[in-house]
Amino acid sequence: MMKKLPLEGIRILELGNLVAAPFAGKILSEFGAEVIKVEEPTKGDPLRNWRVMHNDTSVWWYVQSRNKKSITVNMREPEGQEIIRQLSEKVDVVLENFKPGTLERWGLGLEDLRKVNPSIIMTRVSGYGQTGPYREKPGFGSVAEAIGGLRYLTGYPDLPPVRVGIAIGDLVAGLYAVIGTLIALRAREEDPKKKGQLVDVALYESVFSLLEGILPEYDLTGQVRERTGSTLPGIAPSNTYECADGNHLVIGGNGDKIFQRLMTAIGREDIANDAIYSTNQGRADNVKFIDSTIEAWTRQHPLKEAQRILDEVSVPVGPIYGIKEIVEDEQYIAREMLQEIELPDGKKVLVPGIVPKLSETPGEIKWSGPSLGQHNEEIYTDFMNFSFDEFKKLKEQGVI
Repeated sequence: MMKKLPLEGIRILELGNLVAAPFAGKILSEFGAEVIKVEEPTKGDPLRNWRVMHNDTSVWWYVQSRNKKSITVNMREPEGQEIIRQLSEKVDVVLENFKPGTLERWGLGLEDLRKVNPSIIMTRVSGYGQTGPYREKPGFGSVAEAIGGLRYLTGYPDLPPVRVGIAIGDLVAGLYAVIGTLIALRAREEDPKKKGQLVDVALYESVFSLLEGILPEYDLTGQVRERTGSTLPGIAPSNTYECADGNHLVIGGNGDKIFQRLMTAIGREDIANDAIYSTNQGRADNVKFIDSTIEAWTRQHPLKEAQRILDEVSVPVGPIYGIKEIVEDEQYIAREMLQEIELPDGKKVLVPGIVPKLSETPGEIKWSGPSLGQHNEEIYTDFMNFSFDEFKKLKEQGVI
């Protein structure tokens, strides 16, 4: 008998579009939460039309919206707002990423929903959070990456900052939304009054939280960490090195014992045993010399040979994968990170597996992203007990 998933019994109303909040909803749904995704009736979530399409639907959509139920509601109409209020009575969490103030204008803010469900948890993802002088500014992940300090660090010092090739700001905020929601659920579970609360996730803060020791470094010393290309400032050696076949290998030899093994493996016992390089600080002070020494060796070997030599002495090393290499990699396959699903037309396609792995209650992919309004009848008639005539009338009026 299959074990119950850990979030079964938790019901989430997802009001967000695009990336941040829906990414959180995806993760929660993979571990058993019933996620009811609300979409605008005519076009739905704009993500349905982003990037690579298959039969007029984004393939990204099938990943981001898996395991969710799609219903349509026009939240700009009073009748649609009333539907959201009624739904809020029956759910544990409302997950949203509208611009702050939008839901309040529709009578759907936290205080509005608390009137019908005091136990409601409202997880809100926005550019700058629900308070502060920037709260009403529109916020996108790309801007958050800039404001949050990440873009300043990304790229080479003699070139303009570059972006990471994915929506990293949105995705990190989505992870914090999951963390905050789970914490709030746990707190409510322990509260005798079962009172809900606000989970306020700001995109720029989510990015800023990743900046390691950059703030205290600046505050204590005035030091501003700058762009350093493929290196990691103050950590040595940790870089990308060219091999004889023109491919590049990432080597992390910044542990004291690891560095000794690395230098011995490349035939530089003199460096391995030199007290100057026995600590990270000594290596960081001489990073250019160390990097040039390592690359002099990697350029004598094809990538696979260099990787084999370093793997054998337990030095962290790896090639730079594109998606082609990922699909062919035995570790991805063994860990079920390349899962095959079937699209509505029967076409089979690979999608990313589930993270994290739980030994006793692992997550699962039940279905791919639904068609627009696919679960309208189920939610409105079975769950909300609307009569068929009510359901039909709302549909004719364009409310759903």
